[in-house]
Amino acid sequence: TNLTEKDVKGKQEELAQAIFNHVPVGVGSEGGLPSSARVLKDALVYGMDWSLREGYAWAEDKELCEEYGRMMTADYSAVSTRALKRGMPQLGTLGAGNHFVEVQVVDEIYDKVGARRMGMEHTGQVVCMVHCGSRGLGHQVATDSLVEMEAHMLQEGIEVNDPQLACARLNSAVGQKYLKAMSCAANFAWVNRSAMTFLLRGAFSKVFQESPDDLDMKLIYDVSHNIAKFEDHMVDGKLKSLLLHRKGATRQFPPFHPQLVAEYQGIGQPSLIGGSMGTNSHIMLPTANGCADTFFTTCHGAGRRSSRAALRKTVDYKGVLEDLHDSGISLRVASPSLLMEECAEGYKDINSVIDVCESSGLGRKCVKLRPLVVIKG
Repeated sequence: TNLTEKDVKGKQEELAQAIFNHVPVGVGSEGGLPSSARVLKDALVYGMDWSLREGYAWAEDKELCEEYGRMMTADYSAVSTRALKRGMPQLGTLGAGNHFVEVQVVDEIYDKVGARRMGMEHTGQVVCMVHCGSRGLGHQVATDSLVEMEAHMLQEGIEVNDPQLACARLNSAVGQKYLKAMSCAANFAWVNRSAMTFLLRGAFSKVFQESPDDLDMKLIYDVSHNIAKFEDHMVDGKLKSLLLHRKGATRQFPPFHPQLVAEYQGIGQPSLIGGSMGTNSHIMLPTANGCADTFFTTCHGAGRRSSRAALRKTVDYKGVLEDLHDSGISLRVASPSLLMEECAEGYKDINSVIDVCESSGLGRKCVKLRPLVVIKG
C-alpha cells in the first residue's frame, strides 16, 4: 500500500476488526464468497481466470501468480464428491492452523533495487501478507489420494519407509488422477487467496475511505508451497523435464529464467517467507544464478520446533496475549487454543532461518517485515 505505519497507528484496532469482519476465519469457516456447484467447478478448472472474470481480482494480479494462477492440467472429474462438498462453502476463507492474514510494516530494506521493483519504497511502508491454501478441498484430495496410492504401491511392489511418502508411478491411472485433482486444488488455492485479497482490499477501503486503487493495494506476488509441477532442469549436464514436488518449500527462479513473469525478470522470483505469530516475516530474492542444487527452491517459513500438543500443555494463552500487546500488535483470533499452538515459542527463529538460507546460497535477503495486525483462525 501507499500507507505508512503512522497512517495505520491511529486506526490499528479499527482495521484489525474490519479485516476480522470481512475475512471468515477458523476451522470450518464458510461464506467468504457466494458459492454453488457451478461456481466451484469453474473455480477449480479456471483458477485466477475465474477470479478475473467475476471481478474478484485485478488484471495485473493474474500476471503476478505462479503459473499465472492456473494449472492447465486441472480436471474437475478427478475430484471426489467429498472434496467438492468440503470446498463448496470455503472460497474466500482463511481457516485455522498456521494460516494468517497480517498487516505488516517494512522494517528493514537490504536490497533497495529489488524492494523498489516490488513497490516497497521505504521503511515504515505498510503491506499485507496472506498465508492460506486450498482449505478442506485440498486436504480431502490428499486424503483420497493416499488411500488410492497405498493400494497402488501394494500392486506395484513399491516400498517406502514412511506411510506419508505414499506415491504412484507417474504414468499410472492413479498417478495421473492425482495430478489432475491436485491441479484443481491449486486452482482453488489461487482463487481462495484472490478472494481474500478482494475482501482485504474492501476492509482497507472501508477504514481509510479510499478505493483500493487509490491506496495502491497491488499484489506483489502469489507463491505456492505445497505443489507438484513440471519444470525443466539440468541433471547430469542434460536438460530434463521433471515433476518437482515442493512440500513446505517455495520456488525461486533466478533472474531471466524463461518461466519467470515479466515483472520480475530483472530481480528473480520473490519468495514470501512468513514468520510465526508476532515475529518478523521476510521477502527473499534469488542469487544471480539461483540455487540449481535445490532445483531453484528455498524455504517457505520458520518451521516448527514444538508440537501443538506440547504447546497446549506448557503455554499460557494469556501470556501470549500480553506479549503481543506489549509489542504493539493488534490481534484477532477465533480460538484461544490457537494462541498456544501458534505462539512464537513453537517455531524456530525466523531471522536465524533467513540467515542460514542466505549463507547457504538459498537466496538473499531483500526486505524484513514487522507485524502490526495479526488475524488467525
